[in-house]
Amino acid sequence: MQTKLADFIKHSPQGKEADAILRSCVHCGFCLATCPTYQLLSNELDSPRGRIYLMKQMLEGQPVTQKTQLHLDRCLTCRACESTCPSGVRYAELVDISRDLIEKQVKRPAGKKLLRYLLRKVLPHPLLFKPSIKIGQLLRPVLPSDLRKSIPATYKPTTRWPESSHNRKMMLLDGCVQPTLSPGINPATARVLSTLDISLIRSAQAGCCGAIAYHLNAQQEGMQAMRRNIDAWWPFIERNEIEAIVITASGCGVTVKEYGHILRHDPAYADKATRISAMTKDISEILIAEQKKLTQILSRHKDKSTVTRLAFHSPCTLQHGQQIHGQVEQLLQLAGFQLTAVPDSHLCCGSAGTYSILQPKLSQKLLKNKVAALESNQPDHIVTANIGCLTHLQSETPLPVKHWIEVLNEQLS
Repeated sequence: MQTKLADFIKHSPQGKEADAILRSCVHCGFCLATCPTYQLLSNELDSPRGRIYLMKQMLEGQPVTQKTQLHLDRCLTCRACESTCPSGVRYAELVDISRDLIEKQVKRPAGKKLLRYLLRKVLPHPLLFKPSIKIGQLLRPVLPSDLRKSIPATYKPTTRWPESSHNRKMMLLDGCVQPTLSPGINPATARVLSTLDISLIRSAQAGCCGAIAYHLNAQQEGMQAMRRNIDAWWPFIERNEIEAIVITASGCGVTVKEYGHILRHDPAYADKATRISAMTKDISEILIAEQKKLTQILSRHKDKSTVTRLAFHSPCTLQHGQQIHGQVEQLLQLAGFQLTAVPDSHLCCGSAGTYSILQPKLSQKLLKNKVAALESNQPDHIVTANIGCLTHLQSETPLPVKHWIEVLNEQLS
């Protein structure tokens, strides 16, 4: 695609990146077939190709309106288009650049601006988020049904952390909302890794991965969260104490794997961020690497008399963002579970970070479609790999929804 970027952007690092991305797009339209919002709305401007036209116009200096902002806000950034694109267009990066520019040019209504501010300030901070959820759970019985469904029910999972200490150590990113919404996930991960003679450790100084603020167009705020995590982890890396940084929420995983790219222009953090990204692994990648040993351990635990049927929802941040395909499924089958077929498994469930709050109508349509697909072959449970997807799916289905590492841990118990 030919471009002629406006003077205000063309010589900046952002402008050069945007120009290269735009030039790589050949407008073939393959992305339309896999875009969830285009499937729902049948509007070219709510497809990757249409949004690229809008972003190109803005970057070339044409007027930007609330209509442009709306079409970009409706994008889930699920990155299914990137998986489909034969030209390798880095669509998500172009959207981040463009949303940041639009946010500075188009004023939002005060209520919407306040909501975005509260999401940035509450969700990443457990000291604020946890009491908010607890209050919601107390009031849950008297809340309207739509609001009640969005608040997870109280449950008491096993949160015991293994006491054993092994020579091999890996660092865990606890996450900001996951310990509150599903506190059994990280302890289950630690117990599974302990069976493989790996200790999972945490840094109290680490916090939110930065994705929430970064994708709500507060990019500097998001990058500060990234720098804090790098500072928290770096002493362990310098002392060669850890082999990897383990992520159990794929939404966090895709972000931490991109620290090197996001902070590439920061002279104080660029090299460290690149090292961090290279060390970051989804928990499925760790277990696949340890598959031989895991197979031996599982062979002593599998109960052949009962087979649980699972429907696996692969989050967009796992299959499209991190390009991890089939690894979770392989591990679950190795553990003796039967996986049911899930139609249109490439499509987003509608959670997409804060999307379910900011775009509730579209999100609910996507959710209903996804739950129907997951339930279509009568599984006993639904499993996934991201806390946002987990809570979103659970709000619409009576079937238990868990992180897949929890059911694997149960199989090893």
